[in-house]
Amino acid sequence: TIAAIATSSVRAGIGIVRLSGDDAVRVADKVFRGRASLRTAASHTIHYGAIYDGDERIDEVLVSVFLAPHSYTTEDVVEINCHGGPFILERVLDVAIKGGARLAEPGEFTKRAFLGGRIDLAQAESVMELISSESEYARKSAISHLSGHLSKELCDMREQLLTVTAHIEAALDDPEHISLSDIGDTYLGQLRALSERLDRMITESKNGMVLSEGIPAVIIGKPNVGKSSLWNRLVGRDLAIVTDVPGTTRDVLSETVRIGDIALRLSDTAGIRDTEDVVEGIGVERALSSLNTAALVLVVIDGSQPLDDNDIRILGAAGDSGAIILLNKSDLSSVVAAGDILDRIPYEPPIIDISAAEGTGFVELYDTIRRMYISGNVTEGETALTVTERHIGLLMASRKSIGLVISGIDSGVSEELLTIDLMDAYRSLGLIIGADVEDDLVEKIFSDFCMGK
Repeated sequence: TIAAIATSSVRAGIGIVRLSGDDAVRVADKVFRGRASLRTAASHTIHYGAIYDGDERIDEVLVSVFLAPHSYTTEDVVEINCHGGPFILERVLDVAIKGGARLAEPGEFTKRAFLGGRIDLAQAESVMELISSESEYARKSAISHLSGHLSKELCDMREQLLTVTAHIEAALDDPEHISLSDIGDTYLGQLRALSERLDRMITESKNGMVLSEGIPAVIIGKPNVGKSSLWNRLVGRDLAIVTDVPGTTRDVLSETVRIGDIALRLSDTAGIRDTEDVVEGIGVERALSSLNTAALVLVVIDGSQPLDDNDIRILGAAGDSGAIILLNKSDLSSVVAAGDILDRIPYEPPIIDISAAEGTGFVELYDTIRRMYISGNVTEGETALTVTERHIGLLMASRKSIGLVISGIDSGVSEELLTIDLMDAYRSLGLIIGADVEDDLVEKIFSDFCMGK
């Protein structure tokens, strides 16, 4: 029987200590005093009383009882709802351990739910996705996974692969009654549809990872164009130093920013210009290198000053991948128009007039970002099924195996070899939901969970 604090370690009005295992009710009953014994409690009931350490009253509590198999872990589960101070929670946990439970390992409650067959591995991973979600997209995606949409999709594809494999195996065992001559006509279209389906899932998954973890975004521009003012406006507080002295920012600042239901992993960089200053030069190099990992580039141009060689260099470096041009200082007299920029670059990015000092133009900026990452390549519905590197790797492996089957049918490869690739594709999809998964992988996945989950 395991026990752990299932709520945050910060002060709160209420905290929960969770127990799970064959002796969960007995252990809780040893330290709980109420009107009746917990051992006679019905499942899904709540009981008022107090937790005691010997004769010492520790806290006034409500105890929830969930009996197997109708619980989160499929075992007997007891949740002690006490006051949420860290010290109180530690005392209640200590009393539970004295009563016969042991401290749970990270993710062990969800691991037991998986091993008990209540959820599959993809659903188990979605629990951690939900806990760590930092945007509305991430929450919706995790809820979709937890509801089993990904698992249903994968089970359907596995069933189709198994049908093709079974037909080939049966024909190999009984060639007199089952012919393989029409296997291409019968299954080639189905296999190509499966490959396209996996392609779509992989693309949506990669996009989903960006939105769930936050879009990596960077602010670039030459010195004194208002990058730090823009940064402070987006972050919502003065983290970057703002002065009239060019080159104030010399390192990369990073912060997570929420724009509606989208999270940005936003970085502010040093102003890009030719410089003899060694430290500033390092900052410029880091600013340029940050473009390699950014999915969104906010290029800041001082619209009150004519374009110069540094501006053109920066516009060229930004490229056309996720770039938005911000003509800052629109509160001053503008001397740069959108056409001046488009004439100098080989791509057509969105160009927005803003004033970081006065906060104008930001509604248009937010709407533009959302259109780029929600209305474009990424879908908010149930088709964005997965957002983990492990899932994407296995989807790609399955797609590769199916591709080998398709090319094998086209080139007349032996049917025995086709079944090997078909089963490889079948197993890769199965590993996502935990079919035939190895113990060490299960341990690794759940070791990343928080202690009380």
